Amino acid sequence: MQKYDYIIVGAGSAGCVLANRLSENPEHSVLLLEAGGSDKRLWIQIPIGYGKTYYQKAVNWMYMAQADEGTNNRQSYWPRGKVLGGSSSINAMVYIRGHKLDFDNWAAQGNFGWSYKELLPYFKKSECNQLGADEYRGGTGPMYVADVSRDLHPLCKNFIRAGQQLGLHYNDNLNGAEQEGIGLYQTTTKNGFRQSAAKAFLHPARKRNNLTVITAAHVSKVLFEGKKAIGVEFLHKGRTRQLFVCKEVIVSGGGINSPQLLQLSGGGPKDLLDSLAIPLVHESPAVGQNLQDHLGMDYLYRCKQPTLNDELHSLWGKVRAGLKYVTTRRGPLSLSINQAGGFIKTRAELAQPDIQLYFSPLSYTRAPAGTRPLLNPDPFSAFSLGLTNCKPSSRGYIQVVSRDPLQQPLIKPNYLSTDEDVQTLLEGVKYLRKMAESAPLKDIIVEEMRPGANCQSDQQLIDDIRGYAWTCFHPTSTCKMGTNPLSSVVDYRLKVHGVESLRVIDASIFPELISGNTNAAAIMVGEKGADLILADV
Repeated sequence: MQKYDYIIVGAGSAGCVLANRLSENPEHSVLLLEAGGSDKRLWIQIPIGYGKTYYQKAVNWMYMAQADEGTNNRQSYWPRGKVLGGSSSINAMVYIRGHKLDFDNWAAQGNFGWSYKELLPYFKKSECNQLGADEYRGGTGPMYVADVSRDLHPLCKNFIRAGQQLGLHYNDNLNGAEQEGIGLYQTTTKNGFRQSAAKAFLHPARKRNNLTVITAAHVSKVLFEGKKAIGVEFLHKGRTRQLFVCKEVIVSGGGINSPQLLQLSGGGPKDLLDSLAIPLVHESPAVGQNLQDHLGMDYLYRCKQPTLNDELHSLWGKVRAGLKYVTTRRGPLSLSINQAGGFIKTRAELAQPDIQLYFSPLSYTRAPAGTRPLLNPDPFSAFSLGLTNCKPSSRGYIQVVSRDPLQQPLIKPNYLSTDEDVQTLLEGVKYLRKMAESAPLKDIIVEEMRPGANCQSDQQLIDDIRGYAWTCFHPTSTCKMGTNPLSSVVDYRLKVHGVESLRVIDASIFPELISGNTNAAAIMVGEKGADLILADV
């Protein structure tokens, strides 16, 4: 019977880190199982290709969430990476770590070792920043973080000047001493290519004899002997296989797949498992609960100056951009469309920003969300001012609907189910309007296309929020870390409460959603989790 020291389920942002770090010691045998396939695909490697993979079944789980009353009973489309690298292979590549207080609050809830001061070394360990190492940036890690300021669209300067006119200070490092302010986003790209977790962490480690990677391996359950995890069962090439561990099973499926797998394996709310005739291994009512996600809005403006629409809409424009990319690895194909942004407080008394800003020098008004690749921008000059709420108070849940591991779980976000979340977005969109009315942007704007001049009163703005707000693709916290087994799933060492030899290590363990994009923090969790495992060897 073949055994491995460690079996990792999921080759996403955290799973790739774990595979690398655990296999650094040649005495450890490591198996990494991934439901998706290879990331050696053109649209994954070209940064702007995420517009294609956004709706590409070959590399994407393409989940649909349940309708929410708070968003006018609309369903939201949730793309998630089903490929080596997970969502780091299809995301927008913005590198943001989160606010210091996010992590200090985690530690204050009893999660020993998870304060910002204690986690900063793990962020730096994973990072090789193009600007070099300093107090906040890493300089020798596997994950390259690029400064793409020389290639950003000129209108980014108008956006930044607009923010400065409203009192925001220019922040040259949104991951540095403070988060608040306006500036340019750095990205997980290198030499014009996407730098996913697979590319940074997994591929360099695959030459090691003690690391085995199996793709197209859909794990259907964790196997238990009593309450000890002893292996996994998975579907592969049309048959069911089982493999076993000497030490630990590590679930790294992310905010959706990790709670789904735990529930299918007999860990979760007893009533739910009983209703589906799933044998109960350990009652854990918090599995799948506490779902959090950032919710976004954008306002679209037709403008007098050329934007990326002008460069990329026509066939000749696409050809020209393609030639530039092939010959220089530069130009719009080498970038994210989220080029500038920042963090603001909608109320002065707040301890940390509650809104994240985005500036994108292009628009997609003619394509219905969730039904198409994002490859053809509008045929006129336009840009987008966008935002997300940093600390949503709404909570949703994820639960399996059958014993079939191939059936999508039920995803209920419960967006805008609190007045606080509605008011935060209301103040946020009012701020977007203030930016658009400041001279650096007002002077180049022809008209506000969305929501438009007829949307003015608070109630009209709220109605627009409920009718338009969309996921920012940051689902977390469904296997929450905490001290109480009734309200959390893992302890501060990421061990699943109530069972042995099983950990969850990915963004699902966040006690609360961080302020900003989640990929950098998911990688940090992988780094921290690897150290926790190795400390127990």
